[in-house]
Amino acid sequence: MVHIKRLCKSYLVYPLQAALVIMLYGIFRALPVSLASAVGGAIGRALGPRLSVTQGAVANLSAVFPEKTKLEIDTIVRGMWDNLGRTAAEYPHVAQIDTTDPSGPVVVEGGDVYARLRALDGPCIIFSGHFANWELLPASAAQRGLHTVLVYRAANNPMVDWLFRRRTGHVDASIAPKGVRGARILFRAMKAGKTLGILVDQKMNDGIAVPFFGRDAMTAPALAELALRFQCPVVPAHVVRREGATFKIVVEEPLTIVQTGDKKADVAALMGQVNSRMEQWARDNPEQWLWVHSRWPKGTFDK
Repeated sequence: MVHIKRLCKSYLVYPLQAALVIMLYGIFRALPVSLASAVGGAIGRALGPRLSVTQGAVANLSAVFPEKTKLEIDTIVRGMWDNLGRTAAEYPHVAQIDTTDPSGPVVVEGGDVYARLRALDGPCIIFSGHFANWELLPASAAQRGLHTVLVYRAANNPMVDWLFRRRTGHVDASIAPKGVRGARILFRAMKAGKTLGILVDQKMNDGIAVPFFGRDAMTAPALAELALRFQCPVVPAHVVRREGATFKIVVEEPLTIVQTGDKKADVAALMGQVNSRMEQWARDNPEQWLWVHSRWPKGTFDK
């Protein structure tokens, strides 16, 4: 039975999924980015709230924002789906958006930090989360001369995964998959003095417990371990959607890293700073974060 299910996935489900994704990719690619974004947002608002995962988003929001009314929570959820729909529809255009053009759709705040990182004789780490159109971050770094190694989780569908990885042909970036193989790639990249770009707002079951919105969330410690190992800058950066398909990229000053000699405590302290920045960004623009993700262990909000 398991073998039959695997065959169905490989030869029926995955090809159908890939055909749909490629068709939508082509349609949105043919549209101007502003129109593609608007259509994607409309689809997201229409379909997203009907999906079962929306219940998880509502539960997460209600728990971390107990002061908000049901109407306010529903408004954030609707905005979240609008943003996700827009982000998906903008995907085919990201590599062609010039983030250095002062009259373009992207404003970069803290661009001087990029210049300082480029002048470094060594590696650095830029971290972010799934905010607004997060795909613009590696493009903005690459367009300012920073070769970035991106960490990502491979899609279950290998055909869709190929489409995702294909985008790095348009920017000065490489991709390292999550897992043991990816860890080796990252270590070599850091030794070579490259920039590591990583999204750190997803749960890692075998990670470490770090506060996030006042509750422990299992958090991947790799960022802190690499930063302490190579004594390199750790830079917070995130994307804010302004209106439609226009954005602001905020690149902040590097975090303060303290090494006490207690590696476990130092890793926890640094990841605490990372989660603190994530939380602040989510509070500032809650409709632009990925609330559908199960960021906290099951039962956290039952206590």
